[in-house]
Amino acid sequence: MLYKHRAAPLAVVCTLALGGLHGPAVAAEPVSDNIVKIGVLNDQSGIYADMAGTGSTIAARMAIEDFGGSVLGKPIEVVAGDHQNKPDVGAAVARRWIDEDKVDTIVDLPTSSVMLAVQEIGRQKNRLVIASTGGSSDFTGKFCSTVGIHWTYDTYGLAVGTGQPLASRGPWFFLTADYAFGHALERDTAHAVVRAGGKIAGGVKHPQGNHDFSSFLLQAQSSGAKMIGIANAGADTVNAIKQAHEFGITQSGVQLAGLYLHITDIHAIGLEQAQGLLMTQAFYWDLNDETRAWSKRFHKRHGAMPTMGQAGVYSSILHYLKAIEAAGTDEAEAVARMMKELPVKDFFAENGRVREDGRMVHDLYVFEVKKPEESREPWDYLRLVQTIPGDQAFRPLAEGECPLIKSRH
Repeated sequence: MLYKHRAAPLAVVCTLALGGLHGPAVAAEPVSDNIVKIGVLNDQSGIYADMAGTGSTIAARMAIEDFGGSVLGKPIEVVAGDHQNKPDVGAAVARRWIDEDKVDTIVDLPTSSVMLAVQEIGRQKNRLVIASTGGSSDFTGKFCSTVGIHWTYDTYGLAVGTGQPLASRGPWFFLTADYAFGHALERDTAHAVVRAGGKIAGGVKHPQGNHDFSSFLLQAQSSGAKMIGIANAGADTVNAIKQAHEFGITQSGVQLAGLYLHITDIHAIGLEQAQGLLMTQAFYWDLNDETRAWSKRFHKRHGAMPTMGQAGVYSSILHYLKAIEAAGTDEAEAVARMMKELPVKDFFAENGRVREDGRMVHDLYVFEVKKPEESREPWDYLRLVQTIPGDQAFRPLAEGECPLIKSRH
């Protein structure tokens, strides 16, 4: 399905007031020099390139094309950058984009430490930051911002979807990437497991971009755990799962829980070794007619089916452009408020909404990876097990420690 919109005349630019937390009302002015510029910032060549990378840039361009290529009479442009999974690199790119290139919003942002660093820059410089592939639930928690929106998933949602239903199969041992995302994913999953009556046997941290998981897996096996929670992402997850099979850990009766998996990870692991894994997703290409239609268009350009993060980039940009049109300006706070007012309804989320803390609330899905003989065609990897309604999938607003919420309640 294509989403077409007729751009409003440039001359009709509304003046909106900024109030609330930011003192006296001021006029909302356009900030992009007659161009709406979107920056896709992610890992273009490293361990998260498959889940985001060039595929997210393609998704962004598709959203702009489907919207019509302009908004309020202004052309829409995309720039792409590689943050190399380093917060300092990501922050430097974000500052240059905003200060020199007049970028209006920065999207995608895998690697939570980068996502949180860019969130702070967006707060300081009044630019929208819309995270799709970055996961830490702290983004809309203690580090929330009036110009920060979390779109696709977060570590709380992954914990509810995968950790909670598997709690009783423990005790659990966590194999965790030693950076912000891994820490948040282990924390949120451990809380979900304990709330559901499960037990934690221990855990170990590993560096990002690790290649040899043998010592970590042996620690997990010797702990007496029955569940190993793989709290990492991308190539780290693929390598950990493959090596667990090579060392006979899964054959010994220990089950793996892939706490953060993308369809590209299953493609890399293969159904023979991935079969039976449970994974929580915000999107799957074969969910319904609309997801299939959009995903096949994406596949023609990218040569792979979209991850949930890439689909989220498309959806978030489409909603962002609708909000600019409705607000009559591309000023960040005015657009963020409009994004929270407008419902989200597309192939990605039929009944989504952006909450006051910036969390986009929508259904999540629990899938089981199929056996090789059950797959009918390339990329036919998942079987739907459960749909989790949005109000159950994401952390309650009052529990998030978002200062914006505390100050108003």
